[in-house]
Amino acid sequence: MGIKRHIPNLVTLFNLFSGCIAVIFAVYGNFVAAAIFVFIGIFFDFFDGLLARKLNVQSPLGIQLDSLADLVTSGVVPGIIMFKLISLTIDAPDFASYTESWNSVMHWKGFKLSVLPLIGLLIPLASAYRLARFNLDEDQQTYFKGLPVPANTLLILAFPLILEYQNNDIMNSIIINKWFLTELTLLSCYLLNSNIKLFALKFKDWSFKNNGTRYIFLILSLVALIVLQFAAIPLIVGLYIILSLLDRKNIH
Repeated sequence: MGIKRHIPNLVTLFNLFSGCIAVIFAVYGNFVAAAIFVFIGIFFDFFDGLLARKLNVQSPLGIQLDSLADLVTSGVVPGIIMFKLISLTIDAPDFASYTESWNSVMHWKGFKLSVLPLIGLLIPLASAYRLARFNLDEDQQTYFKGLPVPANTLLILAFPLILEYQNNDIMNSIIINKWFLTELTLLSCYLLNSNIKLFALKFKDWSFKNNGTRYIFLILSLVALIVLQFAAIPLIVGLYIILSLLDRKNIH
């Protein structure tokens, strides 16, 4: 096989490289740049598996490498972004006077860290657990059990992008709320590791009979994105789950 067998793994490493850059931007609070590199990473993530199948060079190494890259791009990055978003909801930006007992502040050599935003880091933990389960589950070839980590990442990224580009006071007030973000974090962790069976966007043929749910989902998602822009993404994730539950007989 020679060089050919290394091509998909190289694409996977591009995913990881994009994720590392996204981490840097997320740490500095540049959510737009972080989102761009996450999208690039997800693009590479889509094509590494496709290339491996087309070139017939699938391997256990590629599977493990893919999950390690996904953990950074679609696990660590959304966790950091959620950490930063929850931090924005705290009244005292420097945490100097923030004394609520459920959100104590840790001080260490002049560094102040509020405890509540750490909840956002549950997302990387849940993502790691979900990816490990996926690698050991031989049933998830034509469907997913629980929300895929890239889909969860898009869900989390949607909220800072809504704040940045849509400038809607109602949506902004909902998003910049520590309880909303905390509940969103817990919900995303549950969805990642739930036993809900969700259809995969894999077409064995192009017939509507065998892919009706997929076509309906793609059409409604496109319309929603055109009308609602980034605000459509949480609705699309919800639609994905609802359509999967309605079409359970065809998910196996």
